[in-house]
Amino acid sequence: MSEWLALAIAMSAACAVLVAVVVLRQRRVTADDDPSETPDVIEYMTMMIGVVYAIVLGLAIAGVWEARASAQDDLLREAQALHEVSARAEVYPADFRARVRGDVDAYVSFVVDTEWPYMEAHDEISPRGTELLAKLRQDVASRAPQSDLEAQVYQPVMDRIAAADEARTARGQNTGPTMPGVVWFGLIVGAVVTVGMVFALQIRRSARELVLVGTFGALIAFLLFLIWDFDDPFGRGISVTTQPFLDLFPTLH
Repeated sequence: MSEWLALAIAMSAACAVLVAVVVLRQRRVTADDDPSETPDVIEYMTMMIGVVYAIVLGLAIAGVWEARASAQDDLLREAQALHEVSARAEVYPADFRARVRGDVDAYVSFVVDTEWPYMEAHDEISPRGTELLAKLRQDVASRAPQSDLEAQVYQPVMDRIAAADEARTARGQNTGPTMPGVVWFGLIVGAVVTVGMVFALQIRRSARELVLVGTFGALIAFLLFLIWDFDDPFGRGISVTTQPFLDLFPTLH
């Protein structure tokens, strides 16, 4: 099922449930019921609960967005570091240059074609990718510089490989859901309490009030869905993609 379709179903369901509850509740209201008798403290508590829950939602959205942005930055650092390794290999003899670039291309191809689906399925990076990056490091480190130019390039190349390894480790740590379960518990319970407090204000069956209730429920559903979608930077609809690798290594498309 498409995630946009799932979002539409979730928002429609929340809207329909709230409207149905209002309609059914109004059928049981007696003729002498007066909505103006709602205590002021109820309105005050409803406002306070709404404000507190809005702050919690804002913090949750900011947290998952920051995690996604961090994952995107790590991926860009990894791709850029490997691109620099491939470019700086120009100073080596043809046979060794082809070997280094072959190691880089093999690693990038594996990440794009194989490791990305593996990450989505297992919420972790593949050991095979770690082996390919280690092979690149070993090939570069095991060859002693043969000229002054190679000696000048050796340490920067090793630094770029270390940066790619660091970014890969960070990518592995960001794989899978990032928000703790207790936070999700608080978000869902808070949504139930916030929406439930609306009914304490004795909402009627007028078109204006029904539209208000339905819109409010759909908004809560949308925000929770947005947090859920951002919660896994590599595995859901609005996720980090392999585009940095494809941009820096166009020959591997």
